Amino acid sequence: MEQRLSLITLGVTDLARARRFYEDGLGWTKGNPEEEVCFYQLPGIILALWTRADLAEDAHVTDTGATFSGITIAFNTRTHDEVDEVLTQAIAAGGTVLKPAEEVFWGGYSGYFADPDGHAWEVAWNPGWSIDEAGLLLMGSA
Repeated sequence: MEQRLSLITLGVTDLARARRFYEDGLGWTKGNPEEEVCFYQLPGIILALWTRADLAEDAHVTDTGATFSGITIAFNTRTHDEVDEVLTQAIAAGGTVLKPAEEVFWGGYSGYFADPDGHAWEVAWNPGWSIDEAGLLLMGSA
């Protein structure tokens, strides 16, 4: 697994309020057309906002407020098959599977693992995004 982060997703209780904060308050520009999730291109990384409930469901975890922080760290891969390779590597290193890799509703392929401290990582391949030679994730294909 390359030493890089692709995306950080913040689970929010009110997506409209969160958008107002980041877009109106901080002046950030949303980089995607979908209304149910927000992606903000940052230098070398993307910040995502999604509802806590949807994020917990996607990671196959129960959100009691105590065991799920509402944040996931994502590692995007260059290929579909690399998702399985990275999940296998994470498990071999002592991680645990939260959600086996599967085809997902947005057209990609992803799964989740937890590191030994329980931090949730998504490993995803998104056919609509690209990763350059330096490992920078960009919304849109190369």
